[in-house]
Amino acid sequence: MRIRTVTPYWISLPLLKPFKMSNITVKTTENLLVRVEDTDGNVGWGEAASAPTMTGDFPEGMVAAAQWMKPSVEGMEVEDLAGFAKRIDALIYGNEGSKSAIDMAVHDLAGKRAGVPVAELLGGVVRRDIPVLFMLAEADRVKDLAMARKKADEGFICYKVKIGTTSVESDLDRCAAVRDLLGKSVRISADANQGYNREQALQFAAGAAAAGLDFIEQPIDGHDVEGMALVAAATSVPLGADEGIHSHGDIERHHALKAAKGASLKTIKLGGMSPVMVAGKRMQALGMSVNLAGKIADSSVASAGIVQLAAALPQIDWDTSVTCQYLSDDIAKLPVTVERGHVRLSDRPGLGLDIDEAKLSSTSVKLAA
Repeated sequence: MRIRTVTPYWISLPLLKPFKMSNITVKTTENLLVRVEDTDGNVGWGEAASAPTMTGDFPEGMVAAAQWMKPSVEGMEVEDLAGFAKRIDALIYGNEGSKSAIDMAVHDLAGKRAGVPVAELLGGVVRRDIPVLFMLAEADRVKDLAMARKKADEGFICYKVKIGTTSVESDLDRCAAVRDLLGKSVRISADANQGYNREQALQFAAGAAAAGLDFIEQPIDGHDVEGMALVAAATSVPLGADEGIHSHGDIERHHALKAAKGASLKTIKLGGMSPVMVAGKRMQALGMSVNLAGKIADSSVASAGIVQLAAALPQIDWDTSVTCQYLSDDIAKLPVTVERGHVRLSDRPGLGLDIDEAKLSSTSVKLAA
């Protein structure tokens, strides 16, 4: 297939409620949406969330990077999807988010041309029903327990407690309370988003097993791999890396230093869908657990990409984060839906959704110049 046009959009969508993390409160999404059309008139869509504290990406910069790559991608003949990710990686340094949005759009386009879900192009469907994580991010014991009870009634079986915004003692208390409420049959993790220093992380690690946690995600700065190794050695609860993973080499380093027993894979960190598949297969070989995640918050475009990856990866034993569930509005005609705590892979080709293009001219969505 030959790419005819690449059109970037800057979309802004509201969340159902503000999302409090260790160092930022998110109220709206500010994401890059990319529309790719081939010379036969077929259209594919891709998306990447801006993530200043994770990737350094602001929406203005993501749009600028997409515009920079646009002349090189337009007219490009694409025969090998994995090779396409490598080709666009060479166009500009960094800017993995922008690359991932273009890569996702080309995967969507290729799936539509072939008449199959993207998961088939990624190596084949391994699973169709995918458990979805729900994040408990109120930093308030009563509110988090109320939400956990509500989501348990809806069928969710895996949860992530956001920590690092209050005291270590309070964080441990909330985690233990969620475990006591939900019992042993669900998976519960805690994510600090780099919110602790080493001393706080060691304190949290000392109480993590008693709190009933299945894993701890990125307790300290992502650059401090040696510190991660110290924390990992101090607890029987596995550590997962997120902000510390931006390349396949980062995975190897965390494994070699025993700094993490798993990692959170995101297209915006690794530059596309094929690089995530490569990372997931390597982690399987290393015996590392995989958490597959979208950023807070994706529209249904990037969430559909996550669903396709989740359907094709060898294992996702630390579950999947589908973040369009936290939005109050979406740009898909039929958004990705979570039912009984799971998403189900669609049989529709490509990413399996259609975009409401009329919304791209609404006040909530800004067309990039």
